[in-house]
Amino acid sequence: MFDKSFGRRGFLRGAGALGVATWALPAAACGDDDDDALTFFFQANPEEVKGRMKIIDEFQRRRPEISVRTVLSGPDPMQQMSTFCAGGKCPDVLMAWELTYAGLADRGVLLDLNTMLASDPAFAAELKTDSVGALYETFQFEGGQYAFPEQWSGNFLFYNKKLFADAGLKPPPARWDQPWNFDEFLAAARALTKRDRSGKVTQWGFVDTWVPYYSAGLFGMNNGTPWSTPRMNPAHINFDDDAFLDGVQFYADLSNKHKVAPTPVDKQSMSTMDMFALGKAAMAMGGHWRYGTFTHADGLDLDVTVLPAGPKGRGAHSNIGTTGLAIAASSPRKQQAWEFVKFVTGPVGQALIGESGLFVPVLRSAVNSPGFAKAHARVGNLAVLTDGPAQSGYLPVTPVWEEIDALMDRSFGPVLRGTKPATSLKTGLSRDVDEVLRKP
Repeated sequence: MFDKSFGRRGFLRGAGALGVATWALPAAACGDDDDDALTFFFQANPEEVKGRMKIIDEFQRRRPEISVRTVLSGPDPMQQMSTFCAGGKCPDVLMAWELTYAGLADRGVLLDLNTMLASDPAFAAELKTDSVGALYETFQFEGGQYAFPEQWSGNFLFYNKKLFADAGLKPPPARWDQPWNFDEFLAAARALTKRDRSGKVTQWGFVDTWVPYYSAGLFGMNNGTPWSTPRMNPAHINFDDDAFLDGVQFYADLSNKHKVAPTPVDKQSMSTMDMFALGKAAMAMGGHWRYGTFTHADGLDLDVTVLPAGPKGRGAHSNIGTTGLAIAASSPRKQQAWEFVKFVTGPVGQALIGESGLFVPVLRSAVNSPGFAKAHARVGNLAVLTDGPAQSGYLPVTPVWEEIDALMDRSFGPVLRGTKPATSLKTGLSRDVDEVLRKP
């Protein structure tokens, strides 16, 4: 869904551009050209644009006095938002990402929505009752509420039902609170990896369609250690914790030691997305943003399952991946922006998101609705999606995350290629990250 243009994977890899705003914005715009229109900046692939426009159209049908002009991001939304806002032309409503919004909030770009909630107690109460707390709290930074979540983007496993049956394997777990463990997952991946007479792999047991160093950290988290404590503005990230590193090592060993997952060289001839879509991989790690691509693949009979838990884990968890909607602090249309954000993140907009099948909504009423179930009729293990938001573990929220991301990219590389053990992160990455976190 995203590999050929941009999306969550590309955004995470480009997060380091947050502080740079030096070039002209070549963003595409659509919608009303009225200069008085509310501007909404977001990132989406073509299929998602269609879904978002349906929500915007419904908002404008109900609120015809508020015109909305959409501004579609290119591949580096953080740089583009910085360019807009540094030039005094910040869009009124901004898409926000859980790992990088804090940098914008820290610079005063985003409005603290607590000011709006205080003047709208009915909506505030409704949101509090219906929200998944962990997602809502993701956008709380230093006492402010800088965005409301609009979709859950956590990771889980897609699996090919036919390949499991052909291998004589029983279906994998259907619920986060009843997961499989690392050993069971590895045994399945081995049984699902096929080779020809020359030893060349013809079918992989497991592929990863997310960002490998984040995925490795997620396996670390599922071995019983959170990324950091506390979550907000941590002074230390657990890259030196033995249990966390054991989980990272397990992930790296899937390709380097156990040979059940492709190496970077193996992925040069075919993307992991295509491997799974074409039936050349039995399990694929990714988020709901992959669902549309996989469900349109010819002959692919899929379902979803949970990630495995390590021997030191306390159950299996996804990651709190979420995007939200924020309002620019400089917006001259704050009240109109508030009405739009309320609609999209409230019950009506969330129900539309659920019915679209494009996203996993964040309100309990929407994710557990008949409309969401109907849009996912091919998914037997629906609880993997409906329970996913509440069964997610966090990544740290800090204004300096883009610097940490760059350090992770560099330091995890040798571990994931098998040239260094995960324990090497103790002295290198852990020390460097602590130094970044200590900066005033």
